[in-house]
Amino acid sequence: MAVWDDVVGQDRVTEQLAAAACDADAIVAAESAARGAGAGAAPERSGASQMTHAWLFTGPPGAGRATAARAFAAALQCVSPDRAALASSTHGGGAPGCGFCDGCHTTLVGTHADVEIVRTDLLSIGVKETRELVRRASLSPAGGRWQVIVLEDADRLTEGAGNVLLKAVEEPAPRTVWLLCAPSIEDVLPTIRSRCRHLSLRTPPISAVAEILVRRDGIDPEAADRAARATQGHIDRARRLATDERARARRAAVLKLPLRVDDIGGCLKAAQELIDAAGEDAKQVAEEVDVKETEELRAALGAAAGTGGRLPRGTAGAMKELQDRQKRRSTRTQRDSLDLALVDLTGFYRDVLAVQMGASVPLANDEVGDSVRRIATASTPERTLRRIEAVIACREALERNVAPLLAVEAMTVALRAG
Repeated sequence: MAVWDDVVGQDRVTEQLAAAACDADAIVAAESAARGAGAGAAPERSGASQMTHAWLFTGPPGAGRATAARAFAAALQCVSPDRAALASSTHGGGAPGCGFCDGCHTTLVGTHADVEIVRTDLLSIGVKETRELVRRASLSPAGGRWQVIVLEDADRLTEGAGNVLLKAVEEPAPRTVWLLCAPSIEDVLPTIRSRCRHLSLRTPPISAVAEILVRRDGIDPEAADRAARATQGHIDRARRLATDERARARRAAVLKLPLRVDDIGGCLKAAQELIDAAGEDAKQVAEEVDVKETEELRAALGAAAGTGGRLPRGTAGAMKELQDRQKRRSTRTQRDSLDLALVDLTGFYRDVLAVQMGASVPLANDEVGDSVRRIATASTPERTLRRIEAVIACREALERNVAPLLAVEAMTVALRAG
């Protein structure tokens, strides 16, 4: 399977990346040949080359920005000698990116020495982390091909971190490639995005998402179609919904909220339950990750065996740093979980509006079709639009760090007023 096969519903983008990977491969081959012939300087890149040193992948959540970036990184590191076999790939068209060679495999699993994949579970990426990335980017590739930095959350760079990154993007090392991912081009500093080649991904078709869930994850076709339709083409959320019973239960609870805001008491109770559910998500992550991280650090610092073992003198600072990072991750997890709930709620009112307008589109939430039609009959399109605006306003308030409970309470009261 070629690395491009997991880039779902993005044929135009895949073609551009495949062409760039071919040119990148030609650059490496030409420079190697020049060195082998004893040439004094590496050959200049052709002006028509599709390869460049900095790329910006944008697109709505679930479009597969990071997947496309990782696939491109793998193609840049592909060392398969059999180009003819690659020509039969559905998307690759003869481009590097076989998916099986050592370069492709180690890139995709995150162990390639010349590929740094950066994703954050915190609210932002700071100057310290970015300076380390810039230092890494200045190194020559150990494998002789490309030094690739994949920054999956470029929109989370602080202003200071963005300024640090700018210098590296302006004056990159000869074999360094930056792959930045963000929801939209506006989420990246203008000075950075002007120096990147921009690729805009779209929301994948529901049928394409369902197909990859069946093919790659072995999910029943009916369940895959239902999950893809419920998430409206968001690949990662569709996979989670199809495989995680708790995710389905939380979503079902969110879809009941529009029927529970008939009075102020119901509004406040529903808001508290949304916050509590997001807190449970954060707690679940903590249980799965925090304990393991803490014990691994204690062992690395030379603590005595057992959870109660004393730490060596002078190591308390490292433990405090880990605890602070875990606390920030918990906040991020809670915010992300709450945002997913609000996305589901927006989808519910989208279905209500579709029914009210007589649109001939399938409901994303057909499992609660009766509730959708009930609310559609009892209100007007104008009221539904105001409710959608209330949900969007809540998401924006959370982005501005408004207290979550206050923002959600304001939203549920607005949903009641309509």
